[in-house]
Amino acid sequence: METRSHIHEEQFTASPETVFKLLHTPSAIRAWWGAAQAIIMAVPGGSWSATWGEDEDDPDYVTTATIRDFEPPVRLTLIDYRYTSKFGDLPFQANFVTEFLITPGDNGTTLRVTQEGFPADSMADEYYAACQQGWTDTFAGIRRYLEG
Repeated sequence: METRSHIHEEQFTASPETVFKLLHTPSAIRAWWGAAQAIIMAVPGGSWSATWGEDEDDPDYVTTATIRDFEPPVRLTLIDYRYTSKFGDLPFQANFVTEFLITPGDNGTTLRVTQEGFPADSMADEYYAACQQGWTDTFAGIRRYLEG
């Protein structure tokens, strides 16, 4: 299956260690991503899970992935995604891989997320576009979290 990916990258004034930590700390994920819950086992082969919605007993969305790469403070890679929504399943099959890369620089730290595995088929266009906007919004949440 032909796939596509997207990349979002921004620079933050925080240290690489601080930026990396917010990617796998449940309380931080709840704050910057607006998740209702997060459960993370931050080791290679560990789990990364988050839920969204008002009712923890009936969440709107649940995302669970396996941590393939856990290399503080440089790389976190998530694979083997399981995504569920009480509003229905995705209209396509996908094998998502999300890689977070952290690079120190003279004026701060660059965080780059690469999300791969979106089907090139038009049935994935809406979800692909929503994810692109989602990463813009997510990085704004990270910025607010770091500045707050």
